[in-house]
Amino acid sequence: MAALTAAAGLVLSATPAHAIPAFTPGAAGAGDPYFPDMGNGGYDARHYDIALTYRKDRSITARTRITATATQHLSRFNLDFLGPLTVHSVTVDGTAAAFRRTGAQELVITPRRGLVKGRTFTVTVTYSGIPRRIEDDALGVSGWVATDDGAVALNQPFGAATWTPVNDTPADKASYAFALTVPNDLQALANGEFAGRRVHGGQSTWRWRMPQPMASELAMIAIGRYDITAGRTPSRIPNVTAIDRNLLTSPEQARSFHELTEEITEWGADTFGRYPFGATGGIVDAVGVGYALETQGRPVYDRKGRPGINPGSSLVAHEIAHQWFGDSVTPRHWRDIWLNEGFATYAEWLHGEQHGGATAQERFDGLYATPADDELWQVEVADPGRNNLFAPAVYDRGAMTLHMLRREVGEERFFALVRDWYARNRDGNVTTADFVRHVKRYGDPARLEALLRTWIGTTGKPAL
Repeated sequence: MAALTAAAGLVLSATPAHAIPAFTPGAAGAGDPYFPDMGNGGYDARHYDIALTYRKDRSITARTRITATATQHLSRFNLDFLGPLTVHSVTVDGTAAAFRRTGAQELVITPRRGLVKGRTFTVTVTYSGIPRRIEDDALGVSGWVATDDGAVALNQPFGAATWTPVNDTPADKASYAFALTVPNDLQALANGEFAGRRVHGGQSTWRWRMPQPMASELAMIAIGRYDITAGRTPSRIPNVTAIDRNLLTSPEQARSFHELTEEITEWGADTFGRYPFGATGGIVDAVGVGYALETQGRPVYDRKGRPGINPGSSLVAHEIAHQWFGDSVTPRHWRDIWLNEGFATYAEWLHGEQHGGATAQERFDGLYATPADDELWQVEVADPGRNNLFAPAVYDRGAMTLHMLRREVGEERFFALVRDWYARNRDGNVTTADFVRHVKRYGDPARLEALLRTWIGTTGKPAL
């Protein structure tokens, strides 16, 4: 038969009709050059359902259920998860799976049978212990941070894995649901829309949901004693704000913060396009980390040691602007963080100039007067390096780059450029190369590419 078919010029496949696929392990990293241990390969996380109980001894017991889709024929896969939390059980589609801890943060899971590419599966992990915070000399504090009356989880750039098993890469966004059980004298907040509270015995369970895709570094939990204000913006966006009671000195303080959040959310929608999420808000707390963070739908502002003093309009404009740039439109790799911080910093300038403050040109001129040997000019903004993720250049030169684009293309085209960047990439991931391609639609492509190369792709003080 072989000779006959060869002579006749026919080719017959030797592969059986129902060949068993070759199952291989998912990668133990997502390929980010700054954080090779973060994230994992072989699957796409679609939804996280987190049920967590917090106790007065600061311990937690929790169950995280992850719905994911296999992106290869998967023999085993990893989640990012840090000690000292103890894993009690792991199941895949309800069946017990083998698991082990290895490396810096790997929870390696081997299901009883391989997962075929394209299959949606559910992995459930139960665990307990006292989560820890992470302290990094260059990047600061992240993770589960204990406070005087509870805890706040802040995950940028890493930290989510201190309190939940996760695919900890901004390239794999998913929806989230939270059921947070705390003693009755505490409140529990998280991202997104409030989904109800149930009191049972001496505890209460607070439910929150974020149906839009969210990067793990933007997930947030806040447990403590808060004064909570709820309402809606003029365009009917639910607005939930909270202030740590130890920082609250008057009812006017809570009302003022709530109204400022509302005003800037509405301003952002008018300036950049429809607000990305189902709820807005903010949390003012005594965390002690020394920064504010654009946690999705509800930023956190650390004001430890500053009772009675709310975050100002410039800071709130920065964090609310991140809801468009950084949260909805999210860099795929950490080196592109200027797409977060440059945009949010320029939003501060725009809001200020439209509300009686310095103009964006005046802010630009003040920075440009910085001497040429200053650190501002020594960082390559589009690839700053791991330890310079939060360097001033990423923020300030990022904003200066956008101002140079505004000067080059003019007011009308610039604001169209910004709005369209958001509209085209909403809920997705982007790179600097994507932004360069986008910008070149709005003027002379060679001039615009050269401008961007000068301001974000090189070091040294650019000539004007």
